[in-house]
Amino acid sequence: MRNIYDSRQRLEYAFIIAAVLTAVASLVISNRLISKLANEERDKVAIWAAAGRAMVSEDTNLNMELTLRVLQGNTTIPVILVDEKGHIAQYRNIELPEKGKEAFLQKKLAEFKRKNKPIPIDLKDGSFQYIYYDDSIILKRLIVFPYLQLGVVFVFILIAFLAWASTKKAEQNKVWVGLSKETAHQLGTPISSLIAWVEYLRGKEPQAFWVEEMAKDVGRLEMIAERFSKIGSNPSPVPVDICSSIRSALGYMEKRVSAKVSLESDLPAVPVVVLMNESLFAWVVENLVKNAADAMGGQGKIRFKLDDSDGKRVRIDVSDTGKGIPKSKFKTVFNPGYTTKARGWGLGLSLVKRIIESYHGGRIFVKSSEMGRGTTFRIELHRYKG
Repeated sequence: MRNIYDSRQRLEYAFIIAAVLTAVASLVISNRLISKLANEERDKVAIWAAAGRAMVSEDTNLNMELTLRVLQGNTTIPVILVDEKGHIAQYRNIELPEKGKEAFLQKKLAEFKRKNKPIPIDLKDGSFQYIYYDDSIILKRLIVFPYLQLGVVFVFILIAFLAWASTKKAEQNKVWVGLSKETAHQLGTPISSLIAWVEYLRGKEPQAFWVEEMAKDVGRLEMIAERFSKIGSNPSPVPVDICSSIRSALGYMEKRVSAKVSLESDLPAVPVVVLMNESLFAWVVENLVKNAADAMGGQGKIRFKLDDSDGKRVRIDVSDTGKGIPKSKFKTVFNPGYTTKARGWGLGLSLVKRIIESYHGGRIFVKSSEMGRGTTFRIELHRYKG
């Protein structure tokens, strides 16, 4: 199985993985720094508690000036000091509202109890006090910062990926248009020559059967050149009976696929009108038939079923009895370059998708598939209201 875009896809995946690893590493490092800062804040609260204990100590040798400076040095960490009965004795770095101060402090105390373990203060008289504290404003901001940083990294990844995808799509469009225009141009010269030879043979009166068959093939080449010339332009769709168009395309393909391939259709007897370019849509049918025939190894059944019961949309299910498509490849099969054949460019389904979506405003997708039993593609087009 080959895909000419595999190397580019691997590069995209490598870029995404590298960006994710960078973001995760940044998050881990930031969390470690935050954890370290949180431990340092707890140590500061413990020192503050020791200073408070020193204030009530009977040891006269303690440096009271130094103790006061330690106590007053805490300007960032919110703390609440309570006694053994849970009564609030003191608080610091907590901004109280004008009303309901006591209730507010009790609410804060409950929050502090849930967040951090208390630091006990032994008053040396058989009683204890407890300090409950919260993270400082700086630490709270730092806790949020890594997630903001992670969000910025992922936004960057998203923007980069979208830009890359847009560039890739624009590049593919240029390749498609250039290839199509050049193909139409290259076909023009031999077609003109063949037309002249057909007219010459008619004048010589050879067997009419062979001349008419040659004329059909020349007409076919003209139609192919016309199709390619429309890629990159904006051909105006016209109201067409899609049932008649499908029957005509299947009739043409019936003689050009293996005799072991059965082409079936389940189409309404009444016209179902859709705005479309008939030449391009016939190309869709032909490519789907060729793709299905290849998937079946030149032997099996291909069925076109049309459902117009919606009233707004026309649904066409194209089923085959081929080898099936893995679910992981349901979208990949439409990528340029995707093919399961030993030879070929893998452009058939990509071209089908482009014609359905870009020129007819519809959509095509893999409706269902079962390995070894077959695949069903669904085409949805807007019904013409008149």
